[in-house]
Amino acid sequence: MEKNLRYSALLSLYGNLLTDKQLSTMEYYYDDDLSLGEIAENTGISRQGVRDFIKRSEEMLDLYEEKIGLYAKLKCIDRIEQSALKIKEINMGAWSNKTIDTLSSEIIDMAQKLK
Repeated sequence: MEKNLRYSALLSLYGNLLTDKQLSTMEYYYDDDLSLGEIAENTGISRQGVRDFIKRSEEMLDLYEEKIGLYAKLKCIDRIEQSALKIKEINMGAWSNKTIDTLSSEIIDMAQKLK
């Protein structure tokens, strides 16, 4: 499941760098959750050809992520945002320190703008 979510995210980030046929095949597989047989029927490619197409496309998406790293950066931004939310929540319950509240709010705002 995690693999499917990862490739779906990579497809959103780097899909336009794939050929039209690679993109549509990957969207059928990861976004529309079609089987290899269903994709083969829709595209006129053999089931094995679809599988090979998907594997090559996954390799390309992995290479783009390795070189560019947008997915990893977005995950890091999410972790920063979640940490800032937790700090803000703890601060409101325990200390109510205005500076901590302001700084955590700024971090949350910046993280949301970066996504």
